[in-house]
Amino acid sequence: MLGQREPGIYGKSSFEDYLPKLRQQYPDVQIDYYQSNIEGELINKLQEAGFLNDPVCDGIVLNAGAYTHTSIALQDCIRSLKSPVIEVHISNVHQREEFRHKSYISCACKGVICGFGLDSYRLAVEALTHLPTPTPSPREGSLNSSNE
Repeated sequence: MLGQREPGIYGKSSFEDYLPKLRQQYPDVQIDYYQSNIEGELINKLQEAGFLNDPVCDGIVLNAGAYTHTSIALQDCIRSLKSPVIEVHISNVHQREEFRHKSYISCACKGVICGFGLDSYRLAVEALTHLPTPTPSPREGSLNSSNE
């Protein structure tokens, strides 16, 4: 729907048109894309990508759309992930309707970027590339022992 729905707010480009440009800017970063209008499918994909002790990705850029303002289930899911999540919005939600000012997921995310159009995604990828890589704790990683 991006590029078709409310182009005055979200712009005229589709995400499919933007994605190759984003990948070109970050050739050393594998950028996968997933979109769904179904909350449960989003949760399943988030858990698949960033869950437990062996996440398959180093970070997640999430534009939860209207679920941002309604989904405690997404908040709970994000809190359970090992991979950091950056919340992204194309528009500046704080310049819009009052109900868009409240995010149920921000408190579970590493950071929030909004209002820079599609460039919000680039800013989020840039932020993720500069986060320190977490060191597993002994209970999460291998057990180190010495018989010296």
